[in-house]
Amino acid sequence: MKVKFYTLGCKVNQYETEAMREALAAQGFPPAGEDEPAGVVVVNSCTVTAQSDQKARQALRRLKRQNPGAVAVLTGCWPQAFPSQAADLEEADIVLGNASRAALADRLRQFLATGQRVVDVSPHKKGEAFEPLRVTGLHGHTRAFLKIEDGCERFCAYCIIPFARGPVRSKPLGDLAAEVAGLAAAGYQEVVLTGINLPAYGQDLGLELCDAVEAACAIPGIRRVRLGSLEPERLTPPVIARMRAQEKLCPQFHLSLQSGCDATLRRMNRHYTAAQYREIVDNLRKAFPGCAVTTDIMVGFPGETEEEFQASLAFAREIGFARTHVFAYSPRPGTVAGRAPDQVPAPVKDARSRAMQAVAEESRRRFFQAMVGRTEPVLFERPAGPGCYEGCTPNYTPVRACCQRDLTGQLLSVRLTGVDGEACTAEIVE
Repeated sequence: MKVKFYTLGCKVNQYETEAMREALAAQGFPPAGEDEPAGVVVVNSCTVTAQSDQKARQALRRLKRQNPGAVAVLTGCWPQAFPSQAADLEEADIVLGNASRAALADRLRQFLATGQRVVDVSPHKKGEAFEPLRVTGLHGHTRAFLKIEDGCERFCAYCIIPFARGPVRSKPLGDLAAEVAGLAAAGYQEVVLTGINLPAYGQDLGLELCDAVEAACAIPGIRRVRLGSLEPERLTPPVIARMRAQEKLCPQFHLSLQSGCDATLRRMNRHYTAAQYREIVDNLRKAFPGCAVTTDIMVGFPGETEEEFQASLAFAREIGFARTHVFAYSPRPGTVAGRAPDQVPAPVKDARSRAMQAVAEESRRRFFQAMVGRTEPVLFERPAGPGCYEGCTPNYTPVRACCQRDLTGQLLSVRLTGVDGEACTAEIVE
């Protein structure tokens, strides 16, 4: 019986889907080809927004229509955070929370044997161990994602994820090194360390994120180690100094900002001020000259005044991010902010999004322009048109280069020659 997966959400979800794919294949449930009918369909859900839940419903229903008679499985963050809502989705034959994911093959066999619907959502518990998932690669990707941390205990006012992911727990260093070695043996040259709250790595083991970076960088065959999204406040000077000593670490840091206004940050229950964030950015730029600092910025959080928005806009302009994901606040049921008064009207949020995006685009253009003329190693990932390929520099600048041979998966030196929209153009340095 063959299986098809559909993944929503972050790189952690993508890693977990690959781990489920490999685990099921080892137990007699191989993956179905792209155009091949499947006997099992699995939706690995996200629940960051209410729209994410709706996308999971739609995906499961679509897969059921496309694969008549298939066993339908819903797993991931939505059933973990909202078990009763997910259980009400009649199209799902099996509903599994994040804490029950390892039981997927057993639950499939149970359903096939009895025909009885299965709902298995166990609550997260303080002190639970890191789930021992492992992958040998990442389907369809040139770089490999490696989940090394799970859980979050920050409880930002707008976020449901602590309820979906539970307490912080970390992958033991020995397991981390062994998995990275396996990825190197499979031909991967770059590994991306990911987590739900990545800088919290090791707080349950007496370790720091830099311990994980050092372990990954020590593996022969791995030429690049990259970090996923980072909450900024645990990036202390000693942590940054240890990371700076690792030549394989890519100088790109996605530091989630959310707002550049202290009053808004306090209402969000973020754990830093704008001044502290600026200091962390300064420390990173001193340690990693030419690094890219990228971010997420939310506009229209409940109670955000025009004065607060202008402060956030000015802060974004001052920092000069290489790339910014701008998004308008969307109420998430079950969160403090979802119940908050002073919700910002949609037209105001739209106008603020456009203004912040304009600042973000100008900052990105300046960053790209500063890259022109540099010679950088680029890991080419995919074709970008006839005779052209795209990849990224160590600081995650997107690059397009033309060549008569296939560059996919190759790490080559290029000279950046210009800026073309959302990428830099380049020529291969032979």
